Amino acid sequence: MTCDDVRTALSARLDGEDPQAAPEVLDAHTERCPGCRAWLSRAEQVTRLARVRAVAVPDLTASVLAAVAADPVAARGAPAAARRARRQVLRVAVAVAAVAQLSIALPVLLAGLGVTVDPHTSREMASFDVALAVGFALAAWRPERARAFVPVALVLAVCLAGTSAVDIANSTTALVHEVGHLAAVVQAGLLWALGRVSGEPDRRVATALRARHG
Repeated sequence: MTCDDVRTALSARLDGEDPQAAPEVLDAHTERCPGCRAWLSRAEQVTRLARVRAVAVPDLTASVLAAVAADPVAARGAPAAARRARRQVLRVAVAVAAVAQLSIALPVLLAGLGVTVDPHTSREMASFDVALAVGFALAAWRPERARAFVPVALVLAVCLAGTSAVDIANSTTALVHEVGHLAAVVQAGLLWALGRVSGEPDRRVATALRARHG
C-alpha cells in the first residue's frame, strides 16, 4: 500500500468507517513511515477538535446577584410581615369583642330585655357597655390609636376583677355570676396587645431618628 492508500484508510478508520485494510497493516506502515505517522497525529488532533464542541453555558450572573441582593431585603421584610399579620388578627379579635358587647348591651339599653331589678341602673350599665364597645370598634378600625384606650380598659378590668373577688369572698354574689367579667379582662388584654403591635413601627422610627440626630 502506498502512503496515499494508507492515509485514506486511516482517515476512514478515524471517521468510524471501514478502512478496507487490516488494522495491523496500517499500524505497521505508520510505525515505519514518519510522514504517515505525523499525518495521523495531525488527523487525530483535527478529529478530536471537531468532535469536542463548546457547550453554551447561560450567563447566570445577573440572577445570582439579584438573589444575593434579595436575601437581605427578604430578611428585613419578614419581621414586618409577621407584625402586620399579628396586628390583623388582633384587629379582628378586638372587633369581634366590640360586636359581642354591643349585641348584649343594646337590647338592655333600647328595650330593657333581661332587666328584672332596677331598670334604671341596668340601662346606665348598658350605656357604659355601649360606649366601651364603640371604643373597641374604633381601636379595631384605627389600630394606631388603640393605645389611647388601653388605660380605660385596664382600669375597668382591674376594678371588675377586684370587686368580684371581694363580693365572692363576702358571699354577696356567686362565682357563676361573675364569670362574665372575665370578658373585660380578655378585652383589655387584646387591646393592650393591639396597641403594642401597632406602636412598634412608630417607636422604631423614633429610635432611628434619635440615633441619626444624636
